[in-house]
Amino acid sequence: MKHKILGFTLIELLVVIAIISGLSAILLPNFMGARERARDTQRKNDLKQIQKALELYKLDLNPPSFPATAVFPSVGNCWYNGGSGTTCPAGTSIYLNKIPSDPNRSPNNYSYTSPRSGVDSLTYQLCACLENKADPDADPTLTDCSASYLCTNKKVFVINEP
Repeated sequence: MKHKILGFTLIELLVVIAIISGLSAILLPNFMGARERARDTQRKNDLKQIQKALELYKLDLNPPSFPATAVFPSVGNCWYNGGSGTTCPAGTSIYLNKIPSDPNRSPNNYSYTSPRSGVDSLTYQLCACLENKADPDADPTLTDCSASYLCTNKKVFVINEP
């Protein structure tokens, strides 16, 4: 009586493993690029959100101005017309419920500078380092946000006001 063994041969298993490995090697860099682009999109949206909050802040002041670099609220804090803190008090004008942070950078903040060098106090610069080296929104004239905010990829997204 002959036994029939059901299963795969070693060659069949090796072929399947080789095919799966080849597909993984081709697809993995594409997924990593998509993650970089997603984080860059989040950075750009965060800066636009901060820009809108800065404009609201300026409108509430008489005479209008932007906050000094040293007093800009810390990451994670609520920013309201009385200052900033861990929570937003009721009955106040809230600019941002939570100051956003960079998704992949330590100390998790974006670069905010006001007033810009040699320009009046109604100007500021928001800056973030980008991961995607081919990003079309990167500023071609800058490689770092500031001397204390260096970018490893040398790609920078900047919002200047005005």
